[in-house]
Amino acid sequence: MAFGLLLPLRIAQFAFAIAVVGLSAYVAHWYDADTLTASPNQINFLIFVPLFSFLSILYLEITPRFVPKASHPYAHLGVEVLNTLFYFAGFVALATFLSKLLFCRGTVCAAARADAVFAAFSWMLWTGTTTILALEIFKGGISGMRTDRQAKTAMKESSSTVGP
Repeated sequence: MAFGLLLPLRIAQFAFAIAVVGLSAYVAHWYDADTLTASPNQINFLIFVPLFSFLSILYLEITPRFVPKASHPYAHLGVEVLNTLFYFAGFVALATFLSKLLFCRGTVCAAARADAVFAAFSWMLWTGTTTILALEIFKGGISGMRTDRQAKTAMKESSSTVGP
């Protein structure tokens, strides 16, 4: 029942990842082009996180459909948890960085603030999908896990019926 909600959430995650990488790239470019300093690590990290999310979404959506043997529920949960942690660390680090600036004005400051907000929304989306997936795994509702259990049960039944 909750799996019908995952595809729209994945689309939203993809859209927010595009926004985060675009805003982070804009701020990083401003630092590299208009100042004599390199872009902050917080911005660089928020360039990495959406790129990791793109790969994660591809794995989480395409692998179960086309390569089911390479898809495992606990690997999916691990990827979900990593994305959740990365976005949490990214938006908190950027928000802290922005709060400690002596001045912040202009379009680059607005872009950095929007970047932190979009990263926070992305964190909420990844937290939601992680929770849905974890609940399904621990309830035993993922079809791959059911299939494995059914196959093991069928193998036990067939081996017990085979006689000497």
